[in-house]
Amino acid sequence: MAGYTGSKDDYLKRLRRVEGQVRGIQRMVEGDEYCIDILTQVSAVTKALQAVSLGLLEDHVAHCVVDAARESDDAAAAKVREASDAIARLVRS
Repeated sequence: MAGYTGSKDDYLKRLRRVEGQVRGIQRMVEGDEYCIDILTQVSAVTKALQAVSLGLLEDHVAHCVVDAARESDDAAAAKVREASDAIARLVRS
């Protein structure tokens, strides 16, 4: 079971909202809207995706890392490394 299972509906709701925002940005570009207005919407989508990412990361640590720590030190170390790599990717993006 995934660590985010309990929040799955919330994540899907947020992602559908992001999807709608992206479609709105596409329409803005097609309609030759003002650049700054488009960038404002891109920023909003970026923040929404960051919120999803942080929530998933929190769920991963609370569920997957904690479960691995109960299993063994090696399993815990692997999950912590996995989480650290994910954080590094998020910071670079």
